Amino acid sequence: MFCPDCGTWNRTRAVKCTRCHDNLPEVSAAPLEQPDSELTNLRKASGARYRVVRRMGSGGMAHVYYAMHATLDRPLVVKVLHAHLAKDPEMRERFKREAEASSQLMHPHICPILDFADLSELVYLVMPYMAGGSLADVLVRDKTVPPGPSATICAQVATALDYAHRRGVVHRDIKPDNILFDEDGHALITDFGIATARFHGRLTRSGRAMGTPHYMSPEQAMGKMVDGRSDIYAVGVMLYEMLLGFPPFDGADSYSVGYKQVHEAPVAPEVVDSRVPLELSAIVMKCLAKPAGERFQTGNDLADALLSYLLNNGSPAEQRTAWFSRHSGAAAVSSL
Repeated sequence: MFCPDCGTWNRTRAVKCTRCHDNLPEVSAAPLEQPDSELTNLRKASGARYRVVRRMGSGGMAHVYYAMHATLDRPLVVKVLHAHLAKDPEMRERFKREAEASSQLMHPHICPILDFADLSELVYLVMPYMAGGSLADVLVRDKTVPPGPSATICAQVATALDYAHRRGVVHRDIKPDNILFDEDGHALITDFGIATARFHGRLTRSGRAMGTPHYMSPEQAMGKMVDGRSDIYAVGVMLYEMLLGFPPFDGADSYSVGYKQVHEAPVAPEVVDSRVPLELSAIVMKCLAKPAGERFQTGNDLADALLSYLLNNGSPAEQRTAWFSRHSGAAAVSSL
């Protein structure tokens, strides 16, 4: 978790900040117990492989369960597609796609899918349990993230996106909910459910805007074909929100937000809050350029800009983390 006083990342179970020694807030309540028919069916379907303990929560597509690997005693998360969505062939295919896309992407900042099952009564996938929660959790709790950690997180995300883009995969739904943290504070991208890929062209036709409106690029909001630069735009929105506590565009409904993404210019972060470093604000604004050709052209271009900022302004720990992320990403690509 981030210390609200100095911005230092601490391990999830830490009581005091390792840097300023102030007490850290408690961030997680006990997961909900839900002894329902789905949980019973999941326990039967997973057999002796997983011990499904309890339901942790629910999202728009799936219930999320906490489980343990029966042999390795390793904490896991099992996502079960909602029953009514499992009856929709396209939604079922989208859920399957998340497993397929993630299984082809082996990168230290991409959350792996460990197992997938498409059964008559339920569809589920298994992934590692991320003890640090999501970036959305951090923003709900702290409202903003200090510049150094913000740049570090986005550098990690950018290197992972660069790797995915080189493999022909565009995420299309980068947002705080889809950035998870392990217990050491490393950021990992999850939820490739609406990713475009060479092997899934039939579900990603143009003319249909898919994604989350607040984080959509202009071309995505218009339902046009997208490439990796659309994900770069989304990282810029996310960085904007981390620094200021709100995204660059908001509105009464999805249409009004999408209209602003296409037609309105964002207010530069340093104009909104003079405490935002000019160099970091410039990086955000380049990500948010309306024409894709004026943005950073690759994830590594963005990561290099963030690393340059951190080398001049970040703490030694932030510099080391960003440097490792950048170069571990390059190693992952070169090993293909």
